Amino acid sequence: MHKQYTSVSPTEDVSVKTENGPQPKKRRYIRKEGSCNVVFRHVPEEWLLFVTDIFTTLVEIRWRVMFLIFALSYILSWLFFGIQYWVIALAHGDIQNHTNEPCMYQVRSFTAAFLFSLETQTTIGYGFRGMSENCMIAIIVVTIQDVISCFIDTFVIGIVVAKMASARKRAQTVGFSNSAVINLRDGYLCLSWRVGDFRRHHLVEGTALAQIVRSTVHATGKLDVTYEDLLIQQRDITLVTPTTISHRIEPGSPLFKMSLADLRKSDFELVVSFTYTDDSTGMLHQTRTSYTPAEILWGQLFQEMIRVSRRNYRVDYTLFNHTAKVLVPEVSAEEYEHKKQLRPSPRHSPRHSPRISPRSSPRPSPRLHRQNHEEKLLKPPKVTVELVNDSRPEPTVSTSKADGGHQNTLTLPNDITSSEI
Repeated sequence: MHKQYTSVSPTEDVSVKTENGPQPKKRRYIRKEGSCNVVFRHVPEEWLLFVTDIFTTLVEIRWRVMFLIFALSYILSWLFFGIQYWVIALAHGDIQNHTNEPCMYQVRSFTAAFLFSLETQTTIGYGFRGMSENCMIAIIVVTIQDVISCFIDTFVIGIVVAKMASARKRAQTVGFSNSAVINLRDGYLCLSWRVGDFRRHHLVEGTALAQIVRSTVHATGKLDVTYEDLLIQQRDITLVTPTTISHRIEPGSPLFKMSLADLRKSDFELVVSFTYTDDSTGMLHQTRTSYTPAEILWGQLFQEMIRVSRRNYRVDYTLFNHTAKVLVPEVSAEEYEHKKQLRPSPRHSPRHSPRISPRSSPRPSPRLHRQNHEEKLLKPPKVTVELVNDSRPEPTVSTSKADGGHQNTLTLPNDITSSEI
């Protein structure tokens, strides 16, 4: 095969020499599941900020911590008002003298006062203990407890509902492919990744975004984080079936001057996101992930996972992360575009050309033969969609364990013959 073209396996290592030797492995800025790998320390008045926005704080905490806080809120309120009733009964003389008219019936000890507080706040009403009109202070305390009980119940129900309807849960059902790929599309080098919705109730609308994040650490310890936006061909997507999002590597793109060797030794992070509106709840969600240069596969193409039948479209999610090898030049997009411009334009012979004797036909020069050879190699691979019937079984894809979900077979374009390889 010509040295300008290659098919690179994701497990294959490309030897790259750097001036400063091997670079240390850096942490991700955005994790694969979409959370930010950032820890805040020494935030001024951190606890005051959390208490001020207590509703958002309780929505963001874990379930076990939330259950502990809510259980303590009920138990402590029962205990607090139980102590109040016990003090009232003690001051009125109900505990020492069982013959006088009590403030609260059958409240002669601290245990009885705690049970009376629990029954009052939970509105159980066993009919054994109750209030009397002998003590106005006890009536006031019962009224205050009822109001606080309604407030606690409303707060707990609101927090639980908001936490169950959190956007993070819906974001887990919208996923990105494990890796991004670089291949030829319409004669241009393109960076692509795949996004899909795993639920039957699809999204109303969505917008895809992508950024190149670079972090530079200076000798003084200063860290500079820069962001470069990538222009996406089709940003607005209705995500009914899995969609491949592409960025054309053209002038103005941060990857325009980057070849395969430059990609392997570069230090950046591709952060992609998909912001959408849920059809069921109408809430706005966002799903994020990131790709390192090692997770960007050069010379790979996502396998087709949609089959058209007579009745519907069939989506096979087992092929969501599978890729196949294709022929892609390992040069940068800038050099690739430059070589395309140097190609000679095809000359069309006249319709009625005079016959020339085979003996007088000139022999093609080696330079023209080499130009025709490069012109054939610059053609992008072709991808076809197969129309299947309901009665026919769907084809199965055999994968290799060594490639980790990547197909071992390499499909060559029709215009490259065996003699050229």
